[in-house]
Amino acid sequence: MRIRLAQLWLALGLLLGLPPVDAVDSAGTRDAAATVERYLSNLSTWSADFSQTINDEAGKTLRSASGHLYLQRPGKFRWDYLKPVEQMVLADGKKLWFYDKDLQQANVRDLDAAVANTPATLLSGGAALGSQFEIKSLPAAEGLEWFQLVPKHPDTDFQAVRIGFAKGELVRMMLADKLNEVTSLRFSAAHRNVTLPADEFTFTPPPGVDVIGRDPP
Repeated sequence: MRIRLAQLWLALGLLLGLPPVDAVDSAGTRDAAATVERYLSNLSTWSADFSQTINDEAGKTLRSASGHLYLQRPGKFRWDYLKPVEQMVLADGKKLWFYDKDLQQANVRDLDAAVANTPATLLSGGAALGSQFEIKSLPAAEGLEWFQLVPKHPDTDFQAVRIGFAKGELVRMMLADKLNEVTSLRFSAAHRNVTLPADEFTFTPPPGVDVIGRDPP
């Protein structure tokens, strides 16, 4: 998996670990932020199947994949890509791992260094959601309730995130980057606040795997 794409998954994963939303002046923005925050505020763990596509600005599909993800607040997640190839992106709170089974290669980075100057810098910060994004409601579409989050900080790698809810559950996310590519994720078979084994968020490279990068302490 390309590192740039993995950083986007990092941003999407950490979005679910954001702290509560600040109060804001606009009633409409406040209501939208409050709706998003209600979903996030009581979230400790989340797992789901996902399917993902990446489209260019003309709508042509560049890549597609599917798999399963696990999230645990704060700052831990695991994206297991099962198709078309087996890959993994895992954050254990200190380290960020990228593992490609076919290539027999793993890349490990310090988590803080990996997110520097990426969308995840904003999404994993200590500031509240409302201080980092302009949040607004969008018209309902595809039977979903949609919200848009636009970063307030000008130096980011993405333009906006859209999230779609069905009956209060997160089922869609779309992220538009500054190359005008749109990453779309569909979630299904989701489980919220269930106990996840601790080893879901640990990774030991199998024998024979080439490890690139220093394993931080």
